[in-house]
Amino acid sequence: MSSRHIALIPAAGVGARFGNSQPKQYARLGPRTMLEHAAHALLVDGRIDTVYVVLSPGDESFSVIDWREQAARVVPLYCGGPSRAASVHNGLVAIGDVVELDDWVLVHDAARPCLPSGDLRLLIDALASDEVGGLLAVPLADTLKRADDTGRIARTEPRDGLWRALTPQMFRYGVLLHALSYAAADAAERYARVTDEASAVEAIGMRPRLIAGSGANIKVTVPQDLAVAERLLGVLSTGE
Repeated sequence: MSSRHIALIPAAGVGARFGNSQPKQYARLGPRTMLEHAAHALLVDGRIDTVYVVLSPGDESFSVIDWREQAARVVPLYCGGPSRAASVHNGLVAIGDVVELDDWVLVHDAARPCLPSGDLRLLIDALASDEVGGLLAVPLADTLKRADDTGRIARTEPRDGLWRALTPQMFRYGVLLHALSYAAADAAERYARVTDEASAVEAIGMRPRLIAGSGANIKVTVPQDLAVAERLLGVLSTGE
């Protein structure tokens, strides 16, 4: 039997940098919340069986959304932790009785509502026979400057071989659970270094593959990004 594809969206954060009384995943982009857009972007690929959304135990906003369009393909998990790594780890543990070790898990940011369907298709196709897994990413194009303590340039960093990590990040369930369990063994030290799923997999000696994605797959970090995301969604809805 072939491996299944399931997705997991960590959405337990408060979005402190977003400067809003409500977590940014519930900010509205047109008729939908950002979280709805992120989930819908995954569900357009029929190979993804279920999108699990990891929420804080006290979340009261998810249940207000009308998810009937997605029926049973969007499932909330009220087990979010104090960090992204903890939320993803808790989510993986929570679904352990309904997935197999070889099933693929695609972890996607709730704050990335503009994932092009072509990028998602490319990621799944490119990693179908990969032994490790990988992630969408974009090669860095900007010149990088390292600052000193006074705010002046200390040096220019070479950008050769540098990529900007995006999501989804796609790994076998067993691999990702092992990687995050290893990080959880010393949460204070290792969790701090787990900025994304790929970094956790790197920490157990594996080398995730980089799949070139689109710059349209932006992460909404500050309120000004909402206008950019709205424009991008308008373009993506008319065809890529």
